Amino acid sequence: MIFEGFEEWEHELPTGVRLHGRSGGEGPAVVLLHGHPRAHTTWHRVAPTLAGAGFTVVCPDLRGYGRSSTPEPDADHEVYADRAMAADVVALVEALGHDGFAVVGHDRGQGVAYRCALDHPGEVRALGVLDGVPMAEAVERADARFATEWWHWFFFAGSPHAERVITADPDAWYGLDAAKEEAMGAESFAYVCAALHDPATVRAMLEDYRAGLSVDAAHDRADRERGHRITCPTLVAWSVHDDMEHLYGDPSEIWRGWVDAPVETARIDSGHHMAEENPEQLAGVLADFLSRRL
Repeated sequence: MIFEGFEEWEHELPTGVRLHGRSGGEGPAVVLLHGHPRAHTTWHRVAPTLAGAGFTVVCPDLRGYGRSSTPEPDADHEVYADRAMAADVVALVEALGHDGFAVVGHDRGQGVAYRCALDHPGEVRALGVLDGVPMAEAVERADARFATEWWHWFFFAGSPHAERVITADPDAWYGLDAAKEEAMGAESFAYVCAALHDPATVRAMLEDYRAGLSVDAAHDRADRERGHRITCPTLVAWSVHDDMEHLYGDPSEIWRGWVDAPVETARIDSGHHMAEENPEQLAGVLADFLSRRL
């Protein structure tokens, strides 16, 4: 059984969405945000360790993912913007009764995490960004190599055929096979598979990417132009066997231009899905950082 001792919940929020997830432990609140195409269950090997280290760990499915609601998209992609998802996170933490929190996000979730820190500095005590850079920075560095290696960004965001192609055979598209089940764990695999077979969830996840290349990047540029920076201690961590160093060298050098606070770094000995591939190192890095910053 995963997340033993955690409470599973659904919360209808003032933002108009319903978030599904789990929380457990006692102490300062830490929100863990998953990436694409995962759900909150990706943290099942990390969250209990952090709870045991003295934190209340909150793991939601982002809007449009897992079992959370999938609101109707809008033409400007604001419904699935990181800003909207960050407002969900703040409302959820308030609904759970916590005053302030740390937020850690991986992949698409790191975009929501740093947007929490930018838009809600009074609530966010510490930030962790895993396997990512600010969206504006990624867009501005995109070249032919990036477009070739990260083609899915542009297929998701730009192709009118993306939804039809994915929903025609989600098992093949997402590689939902026995090897992935073993890597993720059977319960997490089943949870994520169920979501990926829901056409409304697929549509919502595509909207996340459409927002990324449009309104999310625009929000970043607006913050940068007015000198609005992250003011809480920030951990920048990345997977050694993914392509972050190949693309950006030391990603923390990019983040230092966005943070007016101490920046710490960690290299995780894993591929992209670090919470599944090396949960022990990741949990240790997070517990150390959070214990000193909360």
